[in-house]
Amino acid sequence: MTSMPAETSLQSLECAFHHIGIACKNLDREQLVWEQLGYSQESPEFTDPIQNITGRFLTGPGPRLELLAAAGENSPVDGFLKRRTKMYHQAFTTPRFDAALTALESTGARRTADPAPAIAFGGRRIVFLLLPNGNLIEIIESPSDGIRTT
Repeated sequence: MTSMPAETSLQSLECAFHHIGIACKNLDREQLVWEQLGYSQESPEFTDPIQNITGRFLTGPGPRLELLAAAGENSPVDGFLKRRTKMYHQAFTTPRFDAALTALESTGARRTADPAPAIAFGGRRIVFLLLPNGNLIEIIESPSDGIRTT
Protein backbone atom coordinates (compact mmCIF):
# COMPACT_ATOMS: atom_id res chain seq x y z
CA MET A 1 0.00 0.00 0.00
CA THR A 2 1.37 3.43 -0.94
CA SER A 3 0.84 6.07 1.70
CA MET A 4 1.16 9.81 1.37
CA PRO A 5 4.15 11.48 3.03
CA ALA A 6 3.03 13.56 6.03
CA GLU A 7 3.94 16.86 4.34
CA THR A 8 1.62 16.09 1.42
CA SER A 9 -1.29 14.55 3.29
CA LEU A 10 -4.70 15.93 2.39
CA GLN A 11 -4.93 17.43 5.86
CA SER A 12 -1.67 19.36 5.36
CA LEU A 13 -3.02 20.53 1.99
CA GLU A 14 -5.98 22.15 3.77
CA CYS A 15 -8.55 19.84 2.20
CA ALA A 16 -12.05 20.02 3.64
CA PHE A 17 -15.07 17.85 2.94
CA HIS A 18 -17.64 19.65 0.76
CA HIS A 19 -20.37 17.30 -0.47
CA ILE A 20 -21.58 13.90 -1.63
CA GLY A 21 -22.58 13.71 -5.29
CA ILE A 22 -25.86 11.95 -6.05
CA ALA A 23 -26.88 10.88 -9.55
CA CYS A 24 -30.56 11.27 -10.34
CA LYS A 25 -32.92 11.28 -13.29
CA ASN A 26 -35.09 14.13 -12.08
CA LEU A 27 -33.85 16.84 -9.70
CA ASP A 28 -37.32 17.83 -8.47
CA ARG A 29 -38.39 14.27 -7.60
CA GLU A 30 -35.06 13.54 -5.95
CA GLN A 31 -35.20 16.75 -3.90
CA LEU A 32 -38.70 15.92 -2.63
CA VAL A 33 -37.37 12.69 -1.12
CA TRP A 34 -34.47 14.46 0.60
CA GLU A 35 -36.81 17.19 1.89
CA GLN A 36 -38.64 14.48 3.86
CA LEU A 37 -35.36 13.94 5.71
CA GLY A 38 -34.93 17.64 6.52
CA TYR A 39 -32.88 18.83 3.53
CA SER A 40 -33.53 22.04 1.60
CA GLN A 41 -32.03 23.66 -1.46
CA GLU A 42 -28.95 25.70 -0.55
CA SER A 43 -28.34 27.65 -3.75
CA PRO A 44 -29.81 28.14 -7.23
CA GLU A 45 -29.82 25.31 -9.73
CA PHE A 46 -26.93 25.35 -12.20
CA THR A 47 -26.11 23.80 -15.56
CA ASP A 48 -22.52 23.09 -16.49
CA PRO A 49 -22.04 22.45 -20.22
CA ILE A 50 -18.43 21.28 -19.70
CA GLN A 51 -19.53 18.57 -17.27
CA ASN A 52 -22.85 18.02 -19.15
CA ILE A 53 -24.83 18.11 -15.91
CA THR A 54 -27.54 20.10 -14.17
CA GLY A 55 -27.35 20.24 -10.40
CA ARG A 56 -28.33 21.77 -7.13
CA PHE A 57 -26.91 21.66 -3.64
CA LEU A 58 -28.97 20.63 -0.61
CA THR A 59 -28.15 21.07 3.05
CA GLY A 60 -29.79 19.44 6.03
CA PRO A 61 -29.18 17.20 8.99
CA GLY A 62 -26.30 15.37 7.31
CA PRO A 63 -23.55 16.24 4.85
CA ARG A 64 -24.18 18.67 1.98
CA LEU A 65 -25.57 16.88 -1.08
CA GLU A 66 -25.12 17.72 -4.75
CA LEU A 67 -28.00 16.36 -6.83
CA LEU A 68 -26.88 15.84 -10.43
CA ALA A 69 -28.88 15.02 -13.55
CA ALA A 70 -27.84 14.74 -17.18
CA ALA A 71 -27.95 18.03 -19.09
CA GLY A 72 -27.78 16.25 -22.44
CA GLU A 73 -26.81 13.02 -24.12
CA ASN A 74 -23.72 11.14 -22.95
CA SER A 75 -23.61 12.79 -19.53
CA PRO A 76 -21.36 11.07 -16.99
CA VAL A 77 -24.44 10.80 -14.75
CA ASP A 78 -26.03 8.34 -17.20
CA GLY A 79 -23.41 5.67 -16.55
CA PHE A 80 -23.90 5.80 -12.80
CA LEU A 81 -27.67 5.56 -13.14
CA LYS A 82 -27.35 2.57 -15.49
CA ARG A 83 -25.25 0.83 -12.83
CA ARG A 84 -27.85 1.82 -10.20
CA THR A 85 -25.25 3.86 -8.33
CA LYS A 86 -26.80 6.91 -6.71
CA MET A 87 -24.14 8.22 -4.31
CA TYR A 88 -21.10 8.19 -6.51
CA HIS A 89 -18.54 10.74 -5.36
CA GLN A 90 -17.24 12.67 -2.38
CA ALA A 91 -15.88 16.17 -2.91
CA PHE A 92 -13.19 18.09 -1.06
CA THR A 93 -12.09 21.71 -1.36
CA THR A 94 -8.50 22.91 -1.15
CA PRO A 95 -6.74 26.22 -1.79
CA ARG A 96 -3.71 24.10 -2.82
CA PHE A 97 -5.38 22.44 -5.80
CA ASP A 98 -2.27 21.57 -7.81
CA ALA A 99 -0.40 20.20 -4.77
CA ALA A 100 -3.42 18.08 -3.77
CA LEU A 101 -3.70 16.69 -7.30
CA THR A 102 0.01 15.81 -7.36
CA ALA A 103 -0.16 14.22 -3.89
CA LEU A 104 -3.18 12.11 -4.78
CA GLU A 105 -1.69 10.97 -8.08
CA SER A 106 1.48 9.94 -6.23
CA THR A 107 -0.64 7.39 -4.32
CA GLY A 108 -1.94 5.85 -7.54
CA ALA A 109 -5.11 7.93 -7.99
CA ARG A 110 -6.03 8.45 -11.66
CA ARG A 111 -7.74 11.47 -13.20
CA THR A 112 -10.94 10.76 -15.08
CA ALA A 113 -10.34 13.96 -17.11
CA ASP A 114 -8.15 17.04 -16.95
CA PRO A 115 -9.03 19.80 -14.46
CA ALA A 116 -11.75 22.10 -15.77
CA PRO A 117 -13.56 25.25 -14.61
CA ALA A 118 -16.91 24.55 -12.93
CA ILE A 119 -20.03 26.73 -13.09
CA ALA A 120 -21.10 25.54 -9.62
CA PHE A 121 -17.92 26.98 -8.10
CA GLY A 122 -17.65 30.30 -9.88
CA GLY A 123 -15.26 28.99 -12.54
CA ARG A 124 -12.79 27.51 -10.07
CA ARG A 125 -11.20 24.26 -11.20
CA ILE A 126 -12.43 20.79 -10.36
CA VAL A 127 -10.99 17.38 -11.14
CA PHE A 128 -12.33 13.88 -10.55
CA LEU A 129 -9.95 11.15 -9.45
CA LEU A 130 -10.42 7.42 -9.11
CA LEU A 131 -8.61 6.35 -5.96
CA PRO A 132 -6.72 3.04 -5.73
CA ASN A 133 -9.55 1.71 -3.51
CA GLY A 134 -12.10 2.29 -6.29
CA ASN A 135 -13.76 5.40 -4.83
CA LEU A 136 -14.34 8.46 -6.97
CA ILE A 137 -13.52 11.84 -5.44
CA GLU A 138 -13.75 15.41 -6.68
CA ILE A 139 -11.17 18.02 -5.75
CA ILE A 140 -12.46 21.61 -5.87
CA GLU A 141 -10.15 24.60 -6.03
CA SER A 142 -11.08 27.01 -3.28
CA PRO A 143 -9.97 30.55 -2.62
CA SER A 144 -6.82 30.73 -0.53
CA ASP A 145 -8.40 33.30 1.79
CA GLY A 146 -9.95 30.61 4.00
CA ILE A 147 -13.51 31.55 3.12
CA ARG A 148 -15.53 28.39 2.57
CA THR A 149 -17.85 28.78 -0.41
CA THR A 150 -20.40 26.58 -2.12
